[in-house]
Amino acid sequence: MGLTHQSVDYVIALAGNPNTGKSTVFNALTGLNQHTGNWPGKTVRRAEGRYIYKGLIFKLIDLPGTYSLMANSADEQVTRDYLCFGRPDATVVVVDATCLERNLNLVLQVFEITSKVVVCVNLIDEAERKKIHIDFRALAGKLGVPVVPTAARRGYGLDKLVETVSGMVSGHITTNPCMVRYDKEIEDAVRKLEPKIKKLAGEEFNARWLAVRLLEKDETVIAALEQWLKRKFTFAQGLEA
Repeated sequence: MGLTHQSVDYVIALAGNPNTGKSTVFNALTGLNQHTGNWPGKTVRRAEGRYIYKGLIFKLIDLPGTYSLMANSADEQVTRDYLCFGRPDATVVVVDATCLERNLNLVLQVFEITSKVVVCVNLIDEAERKKIHIDFRALAGKLGVPVVPTAARRGYGLDKLVETVSGMVSGHITTNPCMVRYDKEIEDAVRKLEPKIKKLAGEEFNARWLAVRLLEKDETVIAALEQWLKRKFTFAQGLEA
């Protein structure tokens, strides 16, 4: 049996490129408190677990490793749809300290969906061996979200990661993510669409992200949004009956 939302206090998504040590972070935090299966309707593996911090239960969803959220593969679609429609309380994006620039592409894409992001810069021990120096405070300032250095295989930094996630979901830590801006024509179209999306879906989702995806005529997003709206209206009708 998987962990239900009713049995936990917060749900945290864990995202990242392949080979960043994301699963090592997941295993280190959850230990034996794990459950594996497949995502509904997919052959993609689903892993979830939990950990306890200050008496609160955190459910951790280990999303498939992906390089982007463009839904060019089943893994990418699962990750993207969960971040948008699953609405976790916070998202930890694990990046590789030895190839940080390449990994930041995914971070910026996650920012377009949610502002509740913690960047976990893993494998800092490997970076140190390669004489790579990262100014984590400056990086956090540029990104506008907390940045936590870790070496998950050694357990280094995981206490700080858990503390930071707790601070975010409790509202003690706020963020101002660096957002990608598009050409004026696209930005003008996004501004026109956003109010209509908010009227349709309320504050459930990031209206800007949905507007960009709709302008791209992303069929997977359109289908997912239609399914969500169908469930929403069916639920509303049930309450009225």
